[in-house]
Amino acid sequence: MRFFHLSDLHIGRQLHHYNLIEDQRKVLGEIAAYAGDIHPDAIVIAGDIYDKSVPSAEAVTVFDEFLTALSGIEPPVPVLVISGNHDSPERLSYASGFLKAHQVYVAGSAPDTGVERISKVTLRDEFGEVDFYLLPFLKPAYVKHLWENDSPESYSDAVRMLIEREGIDFAGRRNVLISHQFYTGEGTAPGTCDSETIAVGGIDNVDTSAVKPFDYVALGHLHGAQSVGCGHIQYCGSPMKYSVSESGHNKSLAMVILREKGEEPEVVRLPLHPLRDVIRKRGKLKDILRVSREEEREDYVSITLTDESEPYKPKEQLEKVYSHILEVRLDNDRVRQKLSEFDEELVLKDPMAVFCDFYAEIQGREPGDEEKEILEQVIDRAGEEESRR
Repeated sequence: MRFFHLSDLHIGRQLHHYNLIEDQRKVLGEIAAYAGDIHPDAIVIAGDIYDKSVPSAEAVTVFDEFLTALSGIEPPVPVLVISGNHDSPERLSYASGFLKAHQVYVAGSAPDTGVERISKVTLRDEFGEVDFYLLPFLKPAYVKHLWENDSPESYSDAVRMLIEREGIDFAGRRNVLISHQFYTGEGTAPGTCDSETIAVGGIDNVDTSAVKPFDYVALGHLHGAQSVGCGHIQYCGSPMKYSVSESGHNKSLAMVILREKGEEPEVVRLPLHPLRDVIRKRGKLKDILRVSREEEREDYVSITLTDESEPYKPKEQLEKVYSHILEVRLDNDRVRQKLSEFDEELVLKDPMAVFCDFYAEIQGREPGDEEKEILEQVIDRAGEEESRR
């Protein structure tokens, strides 16, 4: 059996003040094209479909376009979806009955009553049946009422106890778990990125011993592709770079090949090609301008300047070369001395970028042209007054 494992689409997310919707549409289109060419037996999406619990109409449209493209494949490919910590279980589960009739299986919430169980989808290949268990993001408080006397106290307990109450046949059947949590293996924490939501102190971690009996564990939550504890417990990673800390990642689509019971599953990485990459540049201003490559000029760029003397209008000079600058940092001896107590770099952001970031955080959308025009007038007026002093 071959199935695609993807997660953390974060549709509707912004990178600094840039709207990523067209970038996301491009990557999802490429995944749909892979599905049409390869025709996998299933497509697994392990949570964080949207970036916000109340996604924009634009974000919902993009996901609808993706599902529509997948539904056009003949014969139909089952799509298995769980909610992540960024999703609203209720909104994601909307029309789930209708979608199920079209082989799109959505699990928005963990079991809520004593009679409910983890959603299960059974598929078949030449070796027999494979049971897929759809376990959405959960906290111990979500499920503690399912047990009268021995309720879970930790995230690990919650996942382990939910799985135990299923009575799964791990000896005779092949079983796949789809889960969206922060898993750690044998006390070792996986690699994380700046774009993820991780609880301080690791209180939300789930030990992989709770899920180790499964033949494959399709994880979502962390944006870097990696195994955790065992080779069959895998984070597929996000299909796009959502922070500067991911600039070194090679984003891909994971295709899992599951064979007979007892055989180690194989994970094949299919390359994804973003509309724009996320890259870092470091050096003196004149050198960065001089060695800029044509194919990088439309990418999202984080720039660290090492000039000892402050360059003249560095952002303005760089914008003539790079169209999507994320940030300009200054790192030299003078700045390091000033900031040694704080152990951080100075970030040079123009007032418009600061305002756009603040506005998007508060309003959930980018400011419109009229709002930007008003702010530009205010900034220009302030600059004129400052120059007269």
